[in-house]
Amino acid sequence: MSGLSVIFGLRSPPHGKVFGMNTLDNPDSSSRQEPAGEFATTHWNLVLCAGGRADEQSRQALAALCQRYWLPLYAFARRRVADRHEAQDLTQEFFARLLEKNLLASAAPERGRFRSFLLTALKNFLANEWDRTQAQKRGGGREHLSLDWEAGESRLHLEPAHDLTPERLFERQWTLTLLENVVARLQAEFELAGKQRQFEVLKGTLTGDRSETAYASLAAELAMTEESVRQAAHRLKKRYRELLRDEVSQTVLEPGDLDDEIRQLFETLRN
Repeated sequence: MSGLSVIFGLRSPPHGKVFGMNTLDNPDSSSRQEPAGEFATTHWNLVLCAGGRADEQSRQALAALCQRYWLPLYAFARRRVADRHEAQDLTQEFFARLLEKNLLASAAPERGRFRSFLLTALKNFLANEWDRTQAQKRGGGREHLSLDWEAGESRLHLEPAHDLTPERLFERQWTLTLLENVVARLQAEFELAGKQRQFEVLKGTLTGDRSETAYASLAAELAMTEESVRQAAHRLKKRYRELLRDEVSQTVLEPGDLDDEIRQLFETLRN
């Protein structure tokens, strides 16, 4: 677990524990109940239900998922391709073809999980493209995603240079990216409620159990009672778990895959 981090902002990643590890090890049963029909509107569900048809809603859903989870794909390509600009062009070309739905037809049985489909599709794409056209000739006239390559490179520099296979690096970056998305959603909710300061003070409670948290000092910092801070921290963790499950649910097809997907993702951070 050493060296792992949750990224709050791509340009200034802090170092420390991964948010949610403790809450996943001991999930609150109250957060495990999913609203009826939730999986009917998940992004990956929309994409696969549309298949190869020209469905604008599914295309937008796929574009949104790619925009949120581009970095793990780039991490894989970057570990496989020596030149960073070549890796960037290949990643953009991959997304261009994916958004044109040319690759959805290749979705195999493992397509029930978005990350599994993406990794398989990218491997096939790289195998076909390896010796084809020069990087600067790719993507002419195609829609490109707006991706922060410099921030991605900064993130990847935190990873061991040779210890991880491209597949392991992809899995780790997928999980870290997912956690970043969850924290960003949680922060946005607090800001909308006018509680940005409370979030900034209490976010550290997500990484440790209550016995390790100095609630008295947090209470003084927030001008609240210690019991009120404990309750606020409990609500923060509960909402974090709910958002985590919702975020993962958007990348799997069946409700029954959710818990297993969460376990698999967090296994990537344990070693």
